[in-house]
Amino acid sequence: MSDHKERPAATADQALYAMDRMIATAQFGQQDIARRMGLNVTDLTCLGFLMEASMAGESLVAGDLAERARLTTGAVTGVLNRLEKTGYIRRTADPGDRRRVYVVMEETAQERILAIYGPVYQRLASLFGDYGPDEIAVLADWFTRARTMFDEALHEIREGVSTSPPADEAPSRRG
Repeated sequence: MSDHKERPAATADQALYAMDRMIATAQFGQQDIARRMGLNVTDLTCLGFLMEASMAGESLVAGDLAERARLTTGAVTGVLNRLEKTGYIRRTADPGDRRRVYVVMEETAQERILAIYGPVYQRLASLFGDYGPDEIAVLADWFTRARTMFDEALHEIREGVSTSPPADEAPSRRG
C-alpha cells in the first residue's frame, strides 16, 4: 500500500453528486438487507444501534433506543417485538426497577448479521486499503463532520426551520 496514490481531479459538485449516488445506493441496499433479515429498515437501523452498544459493552434500555432512533417509545416497542420475534434480541427486566427493560443481543445475532454485512465490509476494507493513513484521516474527519451537519439539518427540518443556505452558497447538483 502506497501512502499516496494519484487521484482523478474532482470538484466539490462532483463529490456531492458521488456522495448522493452512494447514499441512494446504500438506502436501497439497506432495504434489501432488511428484507433478507426478515426486518424493515427501521428495525435494521435499531438493530445497528443495539449491536453498536453491545460491542461497546453498553446496555441499552428501550428508552435509550427510542432516543437514538428518534422514535416514540410506542414505536420502539413494535421494533423490539419484531426483533425479538426474529431472534435478534431479548428483553430482560432490570432487577432494581421492573418497569425498566434492558435490550440484549441474542448470542447468535452478531454472527447472523455479519453473514450478510460481512462481504460489504470486506469490500469497504479493501477500498480503504487503497488509501494512505493521511487520506483515511481526511475521510474519517469528513464523514464525522458531515454526519454532524446532517444531524443539525435534520433537526431543523423536523422543527420546520428553513435550512436553505443563501443563494450564493447553495450547492449545485451538476456532476
